[in-house]
Amino acid sequence: MPLLPHRTPSRASRSAPRARTRKVVAACALALASSAFAAGSTALAAPPAAASAAPTAEVAKLHALFDAQWERDLRDNPLAATYLGDLRYNDRWPDLTRANLDRIAAADRQVLEDLAAIPRDRLPPAEQLNHDLFRKEYENRVAVQRFHPEYYTISPSQGGPQTLNELPEQIDFSTVAAYEAWLERLETLPTYLEQTTALLREGAAQQRTQPRVLMERVVPQLQMHLVATPEESPFYAQFRQFPDAIPAADRERLTARARDVIGTRVLPAYRKFDAFFRTEYLPKTRETVGIWDTPDGAAYYADRARYFTTTELTPAEIHEIGLQEVARIQREMQQVMDEVGFEGTRQEFFAKLRTDPQFYFAKPDELFRAYVVAAKQIEPELPKLFGRLYRTPFGVRPVPATSAPNTTTAYYQGPSMDGLRAGYYYVNLYR
Repeated sequence: MPLLPHRTPSRASRSAPRARTRKVVAACALALASSAFAAGSTALAAPPAAASAAPTAEVAKLHALFDAQWERDLRDNPLAATYLGDLRYNDRWPDLTRANLDRIAAADRQVLEDLAAIPRDRLPPAEQLNHDLFRKEYENRVAVQRFHPEYYTISPSQGGPQTLNELPEQIDFSTVAAYEAWLERLETLPTYLEQTTALLREGAAQQRTQPRVLMERVVPQLQMHLVATPEESPFYAQFRQFPDAIPAADRERLTARARDVIGTRVLPAYRKFDAFFRTEYLPKTRETVGIWDTPDGAAYYADRARYFTTTELTPAEIHEIGLQEVARIQREMQQVMDEVGFEGTRQEFFAKLRTDPQFYFAKPDELFRAYVVAAKQIEPELPKLFGRLYRTPFGVRPVPATSAPNTTTAYYQGPSMDGLRAGYYYVNLYR
């Protein structure tokens, strides 16, 4: 997806234990899902769960730091704010200029200094845990800075400029204000694409690029934006049909403005970015696929292995575990082949699974309905496995066409922090 990318919780709700716990969960999920601001530099760290003990001066300072950094993260990453349901920044994009990214990096380093000034041993046990988790988040942010994750801002599966049209999936377009904010965002899209261009150019000069085999898959994604008229643009989708709450006069005005903004701002910006991407960036991408083949690549890989596994295992040790798991899975595959009486090699079995019509739905709509039915069949069984279940409902949606050819079979998008936007299970109906 693009930078993580509804309604801001009130001060009262943010001080409630249940609300703060939800923010911790959201922050942890966002840190993993977003790989952060500019593909890895700023995951939001939400204010943690409130302690039950009466606040001391140290606790007050700790919570003030939490709140200040939460607000800073939302300001610095408007796409993450949109994802979380905070409407205040729905009219803008993140600032990807080098000066601003350096400012954010310096601010993250300063957080560790401010946190160190709050004596951990004078905090209640619950707040000591909050202190430790918060410190770990910012230590991770600072540790990754030297690897410049901002240079890897584009991916065929995780998104980038080519999938920004999917952002409305996270926005409630039930008010005129929501449409106005979206149009304001589109007005400034050229600037965002220019800043992305500068970052990719900067990264290429330092040999910090994505693999060419991946970037070649971005080309057809960008081509979806190279259309002749505004109405053909993926960004026009929100203006083809309005909810009943939008008055007719506003619909006409918003549609006219959309045609103008998309035609004069969005389409030319994408033509310019596409030309840069194909003729300048793509030829400079690396032919190797491992991150090891970039400056400090091996250290970067080891750092990300520690972060995502939360262990001190080396990449080699993790790889060995993977080989053991592959062997175990292959043994189980052979058992299945024996049970169904398949005579042939494992590769022949795979070929049958991939090509035999009995294993496929004839139409995308049939597959989608099967996903919906399966989700509802699974839901009543969850209490048998989990003691605490979600309260916000979830729905099923198809993966947007921009991403479908290059993304996974399915993924989950969490709800907004205020619970007004449900979570969604996205299913890939491509081919």
